[in-house]
Amino acid sequence: MTTRKANPTTMTRPRGWKERAGSGGPGYDPEKVQPATRGEVYPLFAMGAVLAFFALMVCYRRGYLLLYGDAVAHLAIARRILDARHPGISQLGGVWLPLPHILMLPFIRTMAMWQTGLAAAPMSMVSYALSVAGIWRLCRRLMRLRWAFAATAFYALNANLLYLSTTAMTEALFLALLVWSVVATMEGIAALRNGRVGLARGQMIFAGLLVICMVFTRYDGWVVGAAEWLCLAWALWRANEQVRKKTLTAFIIFTVMCAAGPLAWFWYNQHFMHDWLDFMRGPYSADAIDRKTSPAGQHYREWHNPWRALVYYTRCAQIDASAWETGWLVMAAALYGTWVAWKRRAQSEVRSRAESYAALLWIPLPFYIYSVAYSSVPIFIPQLYPHSYYNSRYGIELLPVLAVYAAVAAERLELWLRDDVGGWGKLFVRFWQPAILLLCVGNCLAMMYSIPLVLKEAMVNSTTRVALEKQIAFVLETLPPNDPVMMTLGSHVGAVQAAGRTLASIVSENDSESFDKALADPADHVAFVIAIEGDQVAQAVTAHPEGLQELYVMCTTGQPCAKVYQSLVWKP
Repeated sequence: MTTRKANPTTMTRPRGWKERAGSGGPGYDPEKVQPATRGEVYPLFAMGAVLAFFALMVCYRRGYLLLYGDAVAHLAIARRILDARHPGISQLGGVWLPLPHILMLPFIRTMAMWQTGLAAAPMSMVSYALSVAGIWRLCRRLMRLRWAFAATAFYALNANLLYLSTTAMTEALFLALLVWSVVATMEGIAALRNGRVGLARGQMIFAGLLVICMVFTRYDGWVVGAAEWLCLAWALWRANEQVRKKTLTAFIIFTVMCAAGPLAWFWYNQHFMHDWLDFMRGPYSADAIDRKTSPAGQHYREWHNPWRALVYYTRCAQIDASAWETGWLVMAAALYGTWVAWKRRAQSEVRSRAESYAALLWIPLPFYIYSVAYSSVPIFIPQLYPHSYYNSRYGIELLPVLAVYAAVAAERLELWLRDDVGGWGKLFVRFWQPAILLLCVGNCLAMMYSIPLVLKEAMVNSTTRVALEKQIAFVLETLPPNDPVMMTLGSHVGAVQAAGRTLASIVSENDSESFDKALADPADHVAFVIAIEGDQVAQAVTAHPEGLQELYVMCTTGQPCAKVYQSLVWKP
């Protein structure tokens, strides 16, 4: 018996040989749609961290971190958990959800971190980097390698999102949780379909943790969590009996986690605010704010008009996603890409990757249509009446779905040209994806050149507020640091922040017991009073002026005047 030596030029090559030769790694195939490996995800996270760091450098040097009044308020809530007349969990508030404030706690104690706004930067920067990595991981289940990179680049280079990744706003955190929860849902369903019991259990638990975090970050997370529970429940019911039995316990845990978040928030509101729906109908709810700011008997144009709410929100999302008027093209491409993805859902390889469930990224659209039309959440952008700025950042929540499905549409065009068109079409195919990458970079530069919409809103709406807060801060800096000062902090807590004064020295509505006593007799309970025209303190001074001496009057354009009084009878 003779043994023949294999000819290296004719022997059968192992599967994937071509891909490994080109990449140096196993399983690499640029023309294959396949789940991402951990080795692919980590570099994308690192890239996101670098971009966020450069965005922070720019925004910090230009003083952009504290332009949003909501960002200042989020920082103040985190600060008062540790620094208040009665610090503790009761200071978390009853309208804004608590997770962002809890994540700021390790940094907010340092006065300089609070004053500069840098206490929120770690949370927002890491969230942005995680969301970039999550977009990559999601896209690898829907499209080829180069188009996954194009979608991730469009998302990562969005100037509005880069700005939000440096502030105390909650959008960057929520987008990271949204993207990764959709990834966990997709991968959990894919594992159920493929009989991978261990992976299915792990993804269910992971999805449950993400749902809890979403529920404690933004109210849209409640709807997303419910939708993801329905998707996993449907997939579990459709799985074979053996897989269903082995994963049922994990699904029950996932169910409990999904329900625990809202129930815990109901309990918190009932326990501390004495109304389990205080976040919906309390004095600081969206409905109450709308009643205070709107003329009697009037509402914004989208009120009880879902069609107008759709127009305003989608227009806002387009401007947030793309420079000038190119957002129309991105939205149209995303809608077409969604249809393409839905059309191919019957393919076995597509079903095994659970591609269809990426459509969960569309959930913010119906949520905000309802919120704008029926929940007193107006959106104003300069392109539509009344041509002003308010809540324009809400449109950024459609950025993931626009990035993902617009890339699906672009990939579909490439495949059509490659298969059905000759001549110039072949040349076009070669440069199509590089051209899209250049457009992503150009979109970022164009948005920065014209000032991104979200940043522009912050700049416009902060002008008069910051001017008044600077005047109040100047006065606060001259007062003895430990003497109690009474003032409302709802709209102008930034003055205390700018002055570098502790919140424990301020008697405010955040500590109702001390505040109520001081309102009944200001001169006897506090050393100084700062009354802003129309607020509770000003009303208390008008009702009980005894023992108070007026020191300063501060007025700025577009803001009510503030008066500073000194008590003549207060004793330490």
